Amino acid sequence: MDIAALLKSVPTGLWIGGEERAGSSTFEVRNPADDAVLVSVADATAADAIAALDAAAAVQAEWAATPARKRGEILRSVFETITEHADDIAALMTLEMGKVVAESKGEVTYGAEFFRWFAEEAVRIGGRYQHSPAGNGRILVTQQAVGPCYAITPWNFPLAMGTRKMGPAFAAGCTMIVKPAQETPLTMLLLAKLMDDAGLPKGCCRCCRPVIPAVSPPR
Repeated sequence: MDIAALLKSVPTGLWIGGEERAGSSTFEVRNPADDAVLVSVADATAADAIAALDAAAAVQAEWAATPARKRGEILRSVFETITEHADDIAALMTLEMGKVVAESKGEVTYGAEFFRWFAEEAVRIGGRYQHSPAGNGRILVTQQAVGPCYAITPWNFPLAMGTRKMGPAFAAGCTMIVKPAQETPLTMLLLAKLMDDAGLPKGCCRCCRPVIPAVSPPR
């Protein structure tokens, strides 16, 4: 595997609204095995965080109104794209996090399953109807998206702990802002690009583009 080409394929800017944006500063991501610098990625400011939230809020209503079947099809496409690029994701995870390749491949398989599972659950979001215990009325419960959602992921499971939160949120119709750990942001940045490649539309089109800026904490 060409490691240099793999690292070059990872977005190193802020990923907001399906587009890569430059940051006002950067920080280094290092290989824990030898402390070598892998790449430098954009560091987010408070203004960047507000921009990400504004972008997520702008498309929230349209994504929530997207038919559940369509949302499920998009999540299934993301699952298939992750599976197709499993070797690249695993190699990148090993480079930035340090776990052995076999364990990284296991995490990719595990993490991708959240998209497959919730692709099928998207069409099963129901509610409840019943007569009130007092017998003088009816109770109707409906489910609706509450996004945008904010997710923080840990350094030691840079893919699976992100997909575990993204899958149900996207299936329910929520947009998201995701902040991966500063030590291991590359896996999430690559995932953001792969989700774009899998067919998550940008901006406010028929299906909104969930916003996934993979950034470090504001300094």
